[in-house]
Amino acid sequence: MDSVTQAVLGASICGSLLGRQYGRKAVLSGAIIATLPDLDVFIQYGDPITAMVSHRGFSHSLFVLSAATLLVAILWKLLFAQARVSAGRLGLAVGLSLITHPLLDAFTSYGTQLLWPLPATPATWSSIFIIDPLYTAPLLIATLIGLIRGPAAITPRACNWALLLSSVYLAASVGAKFWAEHQATAQLKEQGVSIQRVYSAAQPMNILLWRVLVRDAQDQECEVVVGLLDHLRAPKGHRYESLCLPLNSDYTQLFPPLTQLEQLRWFSDNWLRYDVIDDLLVVSDVRMSLGPGQYSFRFVVAERIAPDSWLPVIPYRWAGGHNMALLKPVLRRIWEPVPALPLQEWAQRIDAGVPIPRAPADFD
Repeated sequence: MDSVTQAVLGASICGSLLGRQYGRKAVLSGAIIATLPDLDVFIQYGDPITAMVSHRGFSHSLFVLSAATLLVAILWKLLFAQARVSAGRLGLAVGLSLITHPLLDAFTSYGTQLLWPLPATPATWSSIFIIDPLYTAPLLIATLIGLIRGPAAITPRACNWALLLSSVYLAASVGAKFWAEHQATAQLKEQGVSIQRVYSAAQPMNILLWRVLVRDAQDQECEVVVGLLDHLRAPKGHRYESLCLPLNSDYTQLFPPLTQLEQLRWFSDNWLRYDVIDDLLVVSDVRMSLGPGQYSFRFVVAERIAPDSWLPVIPYRWAGGHNMALLKPVLRRIWEPVPALPLQEWAQRIDAGVPIPRAPADFD
């Protein structure tokens, strides 16, 4: 999730457990502690794929953060020795502030390595977008109350309510995700699609509109846009907009194995597509996108040096696949199912864009 959300979540946790004893110090300290795992963004890597798969790595490990809890709790005691609070309560506040950070991140589409250093596929439960104001709002309000009122009784009470409301919203996002997947797969089965794998993700800043990706046995991916409000506003006989495209996985047989590409396959659980653009092989992570062709993370991994000869390269970013101007029609689609989103038109942007100079990339 975004840094503001992580900060107010940590502030609310510490405000709930320690607000009466520490007041504003609890709220501010909780906000700082909760943002510590994201300090890994300052580490530099040799290429953007390595940077992508390394973010939310060791610093988001439940093992590492459990060990860090003890150190942070000791530091807290040294800084704020005047307040009396049990070691167990303090450790619980610090531990929850740290551990809820990667757990909340795992609810987004970007992979989180909860079990680092074990080689498990990064968790990506993808039931909430990286920025969701409805999730953040109660936590932000509780944080502001804690900063204004300090150790008053209203601080832990406001924080408790904020944590309850945000948790209910997160649970609702999981229910919405499963409902959207059911709707999409039912429609595709009617169309004769053989379903092998399913992935779904909430669209920006809401849990009412979903992208559902379905992979079949023919190296093809079908994308379905499902709105939870469609049955209220769509005309009779409404069908969710959908589009099926080849993934072109056979392109990877054109050149020797590339370590970074194997890392990206692992990190994304192989939710990738491949396109040849101007003698360059571009790989796209299809999980994070507004729609077909609008991929947030695209990388050049090989170059054609002769008609039938390809050379793997140090990966670099490919720009132009993500058009933020399309955010407006996507958000409008939440309550207006007609006209449908022009998925076919957007898919034409798959081969659009320009390469970015070969330098490491930063990630949120």
